[in-house]
Amino acid sequence: MAMRGFETSSVRMERLLLVTVQMPAEDVDRIMEHMVQAVPLTMGKYDSNAYQSAAGIERYRPLEGAAAGAENEVRKRPGVVEVSFELEEDQALLERVVELIFQVHSYQEPVIRVESI
Repeated sequence: MAMRGFETSSVRMERLLLVTVQMPAEDVDRIMEHMVQAVPLTMGKYDSNAYQSAAGIERYRPLEGAAAGAENEVRKRPGVVEVSFELEEDQALLERVVELIFQVHSYQEPVIRVESI
């Protein structure tokens, strides 16, 4: 049986969704401003809660149908980070967040991962 959560005198644990999105470092503030306007990302007495990784290199090769057109060489884009945040386990909320990311992200197909935590 999956545990929904528990509470002690010091902490309340609950099941959440962890959403992780890859984006250029220079886009983080803009994208997260849109995000917290729609979903405040509240944890306890704090809002705008998210984690941003150090910058890395994203590797990809555009295929037929991509905005850039098909290419033979793999592109390497430095300065890409992962931003992660938690959401309530709510399908409608998750759908709104994913749609928002697609609307404000600079990528044609943003990388979005969702995990139950």
